[in-house]
Amino acid sequence: MSKVLVIDTLKNPLNPIHPARARQLLNNGQAAVFRRFPFTIIVKKSLPLETVQPLRIKIDPRAKVTGVAVVNDVSGEVVWAAELQHRGFVIRESLTSRRQLRKSRRNRKTRYRQPRFNNRKREDGRLAPSLMSRVHNIETWVKRLCKFAPITAISQELVRFDTQLMQNPQIQGNEYQQGELQGYETREYLLEKWDRQCAYCGVKDIPLQIEHIQPRAKGGSNRLSNLTLSCEKCNTKKGVKDIKDFLKKQPDRLSKILAQAKKPLADTAAVNSTRFKLLETLKATGKPIETGSGGLTKFNRSTQNLEKTHWIDAACVGKSTPTLNILGVKPLLIKATGHGTRQSCRTDKYGFPNRHCAREKVYFGFQTGDIVKAVVTTGRKVGTYTGRIAVRATGSFNISVKDGLIQGISHRFCKIIHRKDGYGYACFNKRSFFQVRVKTTRFPNVSEIFR
Repeated sequence: MSKVLVIDTLKNPLNPIHPARARQLLNNGQAAVFRRFPFTIIVKKSLPLETVQPLRIKIDPRAKVTGVAVVNDVSGEVVWAAELQHRGFVIRESLTSRRQLRKSRRNRKTRYRQPRFNNRKREDGRLAPSLMSRVHNIETWVKRLCKFAPITAISQELVRFDTQLMQNPQIQGNEYQQGELQGYETREYLLEKWDRQCAYCGVKDIPLQIEHIQPRAKGGSNRLSNLTLSCEKCNTKKGVKDIKDFLKKQPDRLSKILAQAKKPLADTAAVNSTRFKLLETLKATGKPIETGSGGLTKFNRSTQNLEKTHWIDAACVGKSTPTLNILGVKPLLIKATGHGTRQSCRTDKYGFPNRHCAREKVYFGFQTGDIVKAVVTTGRKVGTYTGRIAVRATGSFNISVKDGLIQGISHRFCKIIHRKDGYGYACFNKRSFFQVRVKTTRFPNVSEIFR
């Protein structure tokens, strides 16, 4: 069951409690809501003395979404889970756009001046802002959870376990490619690149075969750029046909496959670039760090017959993984949104300024990014709306709710639920997460506590 985080009157973390127990404390006035995300309550009086059980936070870092799980190593219970969506690729596109605009402006304004030499010195080991944002996001949430839960250790998935290299550190050349792991790395690479589905029909969740895009009988090679994944039916049907002949009636799919074959794994490159930087950052917290491999994570998940999701992968990281209890766990979906922009004006697609940005960011006690609850009692928009707001100087706000955008809500009807912190939140309500080991029983979720 997803637990509610608890802190005492001195803001020291206590044992997480069942949602029903938290609801009882809130209704009786013995506790108050301290923070909405992650949902944390603070007790108003000292509770009966109890031994605080140490917890472990586990992290499965990925380029787009990182899985986070808080696990009790003794009982195997997953106390809290989340999936953190990064904005690294958005940052990269923004920096690229800014660089292009500045280059265009220099060409227009100072084309008579010779270009300056590169006099900007960068620190050793520096990573691009788009990569560092991933590290900072994980660091923020690790520190945040350590404040509200008795976390004493951290586990991070670091690298893939390479048994052949460990058995013979001097292995080189063809010998390295021909051994116990022959074909394993290739298959894992292709599964990641082709989204674990057949390239020709798109079917998922069935055994897939490695397929040559250009058949070897017609000059194709074994290079990774010439390999894809195919189901048995499509592989047999294609045979030794040229892919252009096989997909001549599906030109869109043909062009997509040829483009994907040449596309590098940007996600893998991002993870490889940041993994040791993240390890260094986590060590700075002063807590013991356990590192595990992707192969060990997959082994732990497979032996317990668990579904492959980001937060379950996180719970399976490391050798310390016990028999997990994930009954009713409902992960919090966290999306990094940033803290806005420092631009003094907005520009069109050509880089020319077209509107002004006000310096004032707070109106009537609200700012863009706050999560509010608006109870509208008059007018044409009577109802209750909860979501992220966009403020205006007039006091008429827009609220982004689950079903769309609600415009023109007065500030008089709004009440703060969660102050802007650079992240957006949602509760996962898809039943697939509950079908791992749960039947049709309904479990309460944390979001119901503060509705």
